[in-house]
Amino acid sequence: MFGKWIGSGLGWTLGGPIGALAGFVLGTFFDLSDKSATDTKTYQLGMQTTPNDYLFSLLVLVSSVLNADGKIMKSELNYVKDFFKVNFGAEGAQNALRILQDLTRQKIPVTDVCHQIKSYMDYPSRLQLIHFLFGIASSDGQIHPEELKLIRQISLSLGISAADYNSIEAMVVPKTDWAFDVLEIPATATDEQVKKAYRRIAVKYHPDKVSYLGEEIQLAANEKFKKVNEAYQLIAKERGI
Repeated sequence: MFGKWIGSGLGWTLGGPIGALAGFVLGTFFDLSDKSATDTKTYQLGMQTTPNDYLFSLLVLVSSVLNADGKIMKSELNYVKDFFKVNFGAEGAQNALRILQDLTRQKIPVTDVCHQIKSYMDYPSRLQLIHFLFGIASSDGQIHPEELKLIRQISLSLGISAADYNSIEAMVVPKTDWAFDVLEIPATATDEQVKKAYRRIAVKYHPDKVSYLGEEIQLAANEKFKKVNEAYQLIAKERGI
């Protein structure tokens, strides 16, 4: 079931470094020579990202983050399993872990993979990838320095701005003035600047930005949107806005 699900909708991920990984991993589910499963001729510049392209790209990046600190925690695997279980059922979650297990045995060319993703995936969807990676890295209650270093590298290679990276990091990593970081403004910002920043960031992180990837990803993106609202409400309460 999962092999058919992910294989039937892969497009641009069948080329480049991600395609090389797909060729190795997905062979455990079906014969890639089967044209009904995948058709490498569909790989072309400008192809729209499908939900399956997105999820396989996510699994590739997840595998690199899981290996960043030299050990894979059960809590991290459970986070991934729960995500896929909620969205694709128990069988889908189990098969996602099988794919992830194969990927963690491979040397991931992270920079090359990110450049391929950047070429075909829109900016809001790339922001969501970073949010997912932070969620996985922090699932054991802390983020290892090597994991944080790698997520920063991934973010840079995906073309994510420093302000947007810091905003997403502040949603997950406890720090002073985190609410201002989420809204991408200094703590000295005026009330009017706070309101303006909130409106801008709320538009940027609105779940509808990734609706084309399917309801599952859209619902997951709602977590970022909730954090933006939480940040604004905290500042508004403290200032009496």
